[in-house]
Amino acid sequence: MREQVLGRINELTKENVFVAFSGGADSSLILKLSCDAAKLNNTKVYAVMLNTRLHPKGDLENAKKISEETGAQFIVVDIDELEDTQIKNNPKDRCYLCKKAMFKRLQEKAGEFGITTILEGTNRDDLKMYRPGIRALKELGIISPLAEAQITKIEVRKWLCELGISTAQRASAPCLATRLPYGDRIDYELLSRIDKGEAYLRELGFYNVRLRVHKNIARIEVDRSDIHKLVDYACEITDVLKKLGFVYITIDLEGFRSGSMDIE
Repeated sequence: MREQVLGRINELTKENVFVAFSGGADSSLILKLSCDAAKLNNTKVYAVMLNTRLHPKGDLENAKKISEETGAQFIVVDIDELEDTQIKNNPKDRCYLCKKAMFKRLQEKAGEFGITTILEGTNRDDLKMYRPGIRALKELGIISPLAEAQITKIEVRKWLCELGISTAQRASAPCLATRLPYGDRIDYELLSRIDKGEAYLRELGFYNVRLRVHKNIARIEVDRSDIHKLVDYACEITDVLKKLGFVYITIDLEGFRSGSMDIE
């Protein structure tokens, strides 16, 4: 599987490429492998960060750091997804609409550099979940080398550790809109409060953290092995989250589950 990825990326980097870069584990691996191959091919790799207010604030600083580690040229492209009323209304296919808008903007930027090849980090595990955004990537011709080679998230992290990339153990930080039920209107002020709440919980030492919001209820998801720690910090957590404007603070006894808002 690794040989397939390396061969594919070596072919793609015979010309300059864009890597859609979030600073997460998957795109970090694609970026590192692309930069290593580009050195041999004497081409350039651009790590392109789509700076969106729908993602946690720490993403931009982390992405810049990883880009420097890999030797890529770092570019930031600003985008406001909520200019699209459909996305703002948070429909079931929000991820598809959002990805389509973001990667169209990325293609426009690539055109300014004379680049036609854009890589991104979808892995095999993503293909097993509800990920409507993947359809948008396919429609636009965006290349996903990890998914093509059936590389899993576990393999991604193992490979990054071997390569010495600092993002190997970084918890995933998906779009903040995933914290809201479909149909609940997306509001930047609310997303900011969610982001602050999750940042506080991470400061307490929790690894996987999601603050799912159902109207005035904040439902906390952490790894099941850490649920007892939530109880230990119950008073402090309740105080902080209520100051952020959440009325009822609850613990999800099933623990952290990626995509739990997709369960019907």
